Amino acid sequence: MIIESVCVDNRRREWVLETSRGELSYPFAKCDPEPTPSDRVVEYSIDDELGREAVTYMLQSGRVGFVHSDMALDYNREPAYMRDLLLHQLTVEALANLEASRLPKREILRRLGTSAAQLYRLLDPTNYTKSVDSMLELLSVLGCEVELTVHTRTA
Repeated sequence: MIIESVCVDNRRREWVLETSRGELSYPFAKCDPEPTPSDRVVEYSIDDELGREAVTYMLQSGRVGFVHSDMALDYNREPAYMRDLLLHQLTVEALANLEASRLPKREILRRLGTSAAQLYRLLDPTNYTKSVDSMLELLSVLGCEVELTVHTRTA
C-alpha cells in the first residue's frame, strides 16, 4: 500500500501515515530503533526505493529505522489486510497438504467441480481475488479440518 504522506506526532508518540485506505497510526514503542524524548526523530521521508510503502527515519543519535505500511496495517488490524493474511495462511496450508496428499490433481478438480486454471489460482499465494470459502472447500477436499477460533482482544 502506497503511503501518500506522513507526519510525526510527538505528543501522542506515533507516526501518522496517510494512505489511499485512510489514516493509519503506528506507535513509537513498536519502532526499532524507538524514538524517545531524548533521542527524537530529526529526519524522515517516504522511501521511494521501497515503492513508497515505507517511511525511513533518522534519530538524533544517528540510528536509522523504518516503518513499513504493512506494520501499520497489522498494528491497526485493518480488515482487508487481515483477510489477505488469512487467505495467505490458508493457501500455504493447502500447498503443504497438497504435497502430502496422495490424491491426483484430476480427482481434486473433479471433487471441486472446477478447472485446472482455477485450481492453480487457488494455490497461488499472491492471488488475493479468491474467496475464503473456495480455500475452505479445497482444504476439505485435501482431507483437512479447519477450525476458526474467535477471541476477544485485550488491550
